[in-house]
Amino acid sequence: MDKLIITAAICGAEVTKEQNPAVPYTVYEIVREAKSAVDAGAAIVHLHVREDDGTPTQSKARFKECIDAIYKVCPDVILIPSTGGAVGMTAEERLQPTELFPEMATLDCGTCNFGDEVFENTMPMMREFGKRMLENNIKPEYECFEMGHLDTILTMARKGEVPGHPMHFNFVLGVPGCTSATIPNLCWLVNAIPAGSTWCATGIGRHNYTLVAPAISMGGHVRVGFEDSLYLGRGVLAQSNGELVAKVVRLAKELGRAVATPAEARQILGLAPRQ
Repeated sequence: MDKLIITAAICGAEVTKEQNPAVPYTVYEIVREAKSAVDAGAAIVHLHVREDDGTPTQSKARFKECIDAIYKVCPDVILIPSTGGAVGMTAEERLQPTELFPEMATLDCGTCNFGDEVFENTMPMMREFGKRMLENNIKPEYECFEMGHLDTILTMARKGEVPGHPMHFNFVLGVPGCTSATIPNLCWLVNAIPAGSTWCATGIGRHNYTLVAPAISMGGHVRVGFEDSLYLGRGVLAQSNGELVAKVVRLAKELGRAVATPAEARQILGLAPRQ
């Protein structure tokens, strides 16, 4: 079994300081939270960026500023910029981070309900995202919120519309209106991916840690962070992303699975060593 890759989704596009004062908006705060997560054991930072007032943005310039600043203090970390952005953004807006040629980026695998809103990812949009990642040599993290998302992206990969083998999936379960965060649902998804693929489990809200122990035991990887939950436990606000990562590290230790460094995570994911 490979070592465990921990991803920290440090701010997302929706959560606010009103919900938890530690949610990062500014470049300084985003770097602070990235470092706290990496110091605690995260090999990957899943990155959204904000304006200083907290407004979500996909600005290429803002992403570059944050990415450069994070690499100054965490030179080995794997950064996965989001192309999901925020609900309502256009494909052109969302694709801006790919112009920075990151080693990885997210690719959302279908339209779905997102609470009371609709997160739109039409087939033409997904083909556009896949084309950009093929052209820019970016390895996608395929974000699946629904069972059908997996079938859709596997069909696209067979047609050469998105990068194929080896594929890396993130199963995001528990979003209101989407597939629930249960162990049977996770097992169904994992059993349907191609041999040689890697996968990560993400539980949303109160389900943030529901899937952690099963994913660790099943040989998958894990994502936590303020984007997914602001709480360390029932009624206890996390003081940093590092606290959320440290909890996963403790669970992995109890279950006898070692945690991957960024360099080891690159080997597992088939990425080139960082220069």
